[in-house]
Amino acid sequence: MTPYIEIVGGAHVSAFLSGALNSFVLDYVARQKVGGMHLSYFILYQLPILFPDKDLSIPLQFFTTHVLELTFTAWDLEPFARDCGFYGPPFRWDEARRFQLRCELDAAFFHLYGISRDDMAYIMDTFPIVKRKDEAKYGTYRTKDTILAIYDALLEAQRTGQPFISPLAPPPADSHCCHPPREARASLEALDGAFGVKQNAQMNGGHEDDRARR
Repeated sequence: MTPYIEIVGGAHVSAFLSGALNSFVLDYVARQKVGGMHLSYFILYQLPILFPDKDLSIPLQFFTTHVLELTFTAWDLEPFARDCGFYGPPFRWDEARRFQLRCELDAAFFHLYGISRDDMAYIMDTFPIVKRKDEAKYGTYRTKDTILAIYDALLEAQRTGQPFISPLAPPPADSHCCHPPREARASLEALDGAFGVKQNAQMNGGHEDDRARR
């Protein structure tokens, strides 16, 4: 049976929970408890899942925007996006942006769980598949290095009292990162269809002329 989690607090809390459950820090904790391939209820209830209360050191909106751009990539999740206060079309799937968004989320959750920099570096080294793939493709453990850099930036932001600003441009969940609206997309598809019909007619007409000349 798949564990069921009832959310109290709306879509913003759902976004926060989604980010937490997919974070490296919670994955690490879960692996200390899971003996096989299944995450049962009694294990799920033991996981230290944070609730996004008003005392969060990082604003809840940070998690909402990041999770929203990562998840709302098709119209299926339109109701979730609307509940988060976003009324644009789905976001484009951009691997570079998605990598940065995930790293920023992971660094933020390491902060919320009170994990020190050294302990975070150790935890990241317990993901050998991620490390091996990064080193094979980039020559370095890119995921760990990026999360460490963001972790330091978040720490500096807290020290100085200045908000953390993502280097992403446009910023997370910006409407410029979206697909065209449904109306515009429908118009483009109609135009492509009309062009295809016209092209086929011209091709067929040319074949008929050839047959007539023969």
